[in-house]
Amino acid sequence: MAESSKLWCAAAVVMACTGGRRGRTAAVAGLASLAAAQLISNGVCKQLVERRRPPKEWIPHDEVEDRPDSSSFPSGHTAAAVAFTAAVVPSWPLAGALCAVPATVVAVERVQSGAHYPSDVAVGAAIGFASAWLTRHAPRLILRRLL
Repeated sequence: MAESSKLWCAAAVVMACTGGRRGRTAAVAGLASLAAAQLISNGVCKQLVERRRPPKEWIPHDEVEDRPDSSSFPSGHTAAAVAFTAAVVPSWPLAGALCAVPATVVAVERVQSGAHYPSDVAVGAAIGFASAWLTRHAPRLILRRLL
């Protein structure tokens, strides 16, 4: 989990150090959403759904031996990448657009490397978008219920 978050943590540091208040807001939103996505994808979904990785025969390169042993469903890397990116966009659209490039590369690479089926990546992306939405709206929804 920490391995897949290094890029996004580095991006958050850069945003916080260079973007002023907007950068700090975007960084916090991105990291909070990433944490939620990791919890949902790796802490819940992978524990509930046991899915084998794609067959080695499908992968035409040697990287297939480096795949994780955990459940293939969903892609936690994709969930984290999409969650971070989608959470940054409302606070700092340009930074979010820049983050979309490596987030897309992460999603494509998860299938290309043989670590995931395309459906694992699609569900990971959906978890990422949902995590970003929840992170942005949960405080208001909770306060509305309390008041």
